[in-house]
Amino acid sequence: MTKLEINSAEDMQKLGASLAKTAKPHDLLLLNGDLGAGKTTMTQGLGRELGIHRPVKSPTFTIVREYREAKMPLFHMDFYRLENDDLSSIDLEGYLAEPGLVVIEWPQLVMNDLPDEFLQLTITRVDDSWDSTKRVVEFNAHGKRNKEWVKDALAEYNR
Repeated sequence: MTKLEINSAEDMQKLGASLAKTAKPHDLLLLNGDLGAGKTTMTQGLGRELGIHRPVKSPTFTIVREYREAKMPLFHMDFYRLENDDLSSIDLEGYLAEPGLVVIEWPQLVMNDLPDEFLQLTITRVDDSWDSTKRVVEFNAHGKRNKEWVKDALAEYNR
């Protein structure tokens, strides 16, 4: 498992941009981390790199936000408020079938409904001071494509 230290919100967005530059249609990115860990901040960098000009916001209350105007469609999902693991109101299979990038925050609630191949990132705060932006990001790649994605994204990040 690969780990990366992040020291600022800008670095978290840079990591998101690096993931976007190296993403391919049908990639699935799962983001784990406590509230305020930086999941949406990372997705904002991803969206900016994909060419999304409107604000990329947390989908906590809407469950899914679609950004189809990007170089590749971005489907940003947040299952934190999903009740009783009820996916019936969301066409998850439909989103996964589209040639876009699916990003899911709080994926642990739907793991049984996901494909076997994905890239999972776990973001952990390094300290709990209110203004700290230090994080550790752990990369857990499932499948050959996702191992390549990690390698390519980290090479892009370190340029």
